[in-house]
Amino acid sequence: MASWEGVSEFVAVAETGSFTRAAQRLATSVANVSRRIALLEERLGVKLLLRTTRKVSLTEAGQVYYQQCRALLEGLEQAELTVTQMQQTPKGKLKVTAPVTYGEQKIAPLLHDFLLQHPQLELEFVLTNQKLDLIEQGVDVAVRLGQLGDSSFIARRLSNRNLYVCATPHYLAQYGTPHTLSELTQHSCLVGTHDHWRFKENQQSRAIRVRGRVHCASGVVLLDAALKDMGLVQLPDYYVEAHLASGRLVEVLPAYRDEREGVWALYPQNRHLSPKVRLLVDYLAQHLSAPSMPL
Repeated sequence: MASWEGVSEFVAVAETGSFTRAAQRLATSVANVSRRIALLEERLGVKLLLRTTRKVSLTEAGQVYYQQCRALLEGLEQAELTVTQMQQTPKGKLKVTAPVTYGEQKIAPLLHDFLLQHPQLELEFVLTNQKLDLIEQGVDVAVRLGQLGDSSFIARRLSNRNLYVCATPHYLAQYGTPHTLSELTQHSCLVGTHDHWRFKENQQSRAIRVRGRVHCASGVVLLDAALKDMGLVQLPDYYVEAHLASGRLVEVLPAYRDEREGVWALYPQNRHLSPKVRLLVDYLAQHLSAPSMPL
């Protein structure tokens, strides 16, 4: 097995760009990673990595060696996975990330129910509106909302979300109900991260600039302002659906509601879909697929 020594450490450094992050991924020390790679380079008689005080990069030989080693490690992972799949009980740690509010309201309860069904699983749930580097952070599944950019990750659509423009009955009684997009200029709008709201008119997407007294990147804050009769708000369904159902909020401009946005599960394609990840993604898709509100 001497020929395998240092290979896992080298691949980890190549993919993370850091000896420290590679050590964290492999649950070992930086010194051990450095020592094993040095022995690997000595055995091969070639320099694989270029180390500076600011970064680590691959040499030309390192690039070639990485591509070959990655394929070999994936084959080894597949062999181990085949044996593991014989055991139908998922076990080990799952690391999942999701946007804060959607994660709190929609994903966390489902994750808890999933853990209750699989007592040998552990969960690390990272709530953040930042898009984490799945490889570097060791994330098994990322829940993402809206349009996805170009990515080397595998994406599975779990569900959809809708954007609603709404206000309280009291606000609408006082200032009137808008029936066209041009009427938005006559209203106080509660503005979030972007000062343009999305609509669909004549089968074309439109972005309308809005203005108002309240500007905040938090949907929770904007919802509170809307419920206090302070203006119109455009928010995803999971913020407002209960208030629309109870009548505390009323949807306006429904004919211009933009098409559904996707809710996605992302996971790295260079990792074989382990039973625990496959079961989780299937579970989320099953329980998120049915819309909670009629369209």
